[in-house]
Amino acid sequence: MLVAVDIGNTNIVLGFLDGPAIIATHRISTGLPRTADEYGLLLTELLARHDLSASDVDDVIISSVVPKVMHSFRGAIVTYFDIEPMIVGPGVKSGIRITIDDPKTLGADCLADCAGAYYLYGGPVLVADFGTATTFNYVDASGTILSGLITTGIRTGANALWSSTAQLPEVEITRPRSILARSTKDAMQAGLYYGFLGGVERTIHQFHEEISDDFQVVATGGLGRIFADDTDLIDVYDPDLIFKGMAVIHAKTSRQRP
Repeated sequence: MLVAVDIGNTNIVLGFLDGPAIIATHRISTGLPRTADEYGLLLTELLARHDLSASDVDDVIISSVVPKVMHSFRGAIVTYFDIEPMIVGPGVKSGIRITIDDPKTLGADCLADCAGAYYLYGGPVLVADFGTATTFNYVDASGTILSGLITTGIRTGANALWSSTAQLPEVEITRPRSILARSTKDAMQAGLYYGFLGGVERTIHQFHEEISDDFQVVATGGLGRIFADDTDLIDVYDPDLIFKGMAVIHAKTSRQRP
């Protein structure tokens, strides 16, 4: 079994994979500081929920955009699983070429998303990840990342709204019943939702205007579903895209590991 770990700015998301099948996924907070022992115990407890143990884990692959978490998390894998985890980054094979000005600046999560989208759904493809930040990366028919776009995630924007205003409450990020809001809560939900959705649609339209080839749009990320269901510009919503991409990277790289 392969354990795939996505360490993001808000959450650490774990995927337990048996071949191509995803047995289970779990989400824990990135913000809480934890030691290697705490991560190790947490991982073994999550495995036990599925009648699995450390001995069932053949390998671990990690995609991280939070360097300060990596020391403790890697230590947990080495100590509790006796495995040196594969890290998505320089040295791994993804089958994806990167031609942006500085390839090293591409986030590991973006690379895994693009690998998953390209090898599962084909290219050309625009990959949209709705996370703490919202990213769009375009992969052409040959599997080359030609461009990327980064903007504020809806939850990040919402946090700025209610943390910077004394009288606006924190509200749930969800599709509102109507844009005709009659309360502060409804007004905030409608404004956040439709303002963000409009930005997503305009961004996709602009990619279509500047790219002559027809392409599909594959979306992922925790809040992607509520937007994917409300626009015909997103062709596929795949919440497990990053795990599938990490499985592709692992398969292409593992032959070269000791």
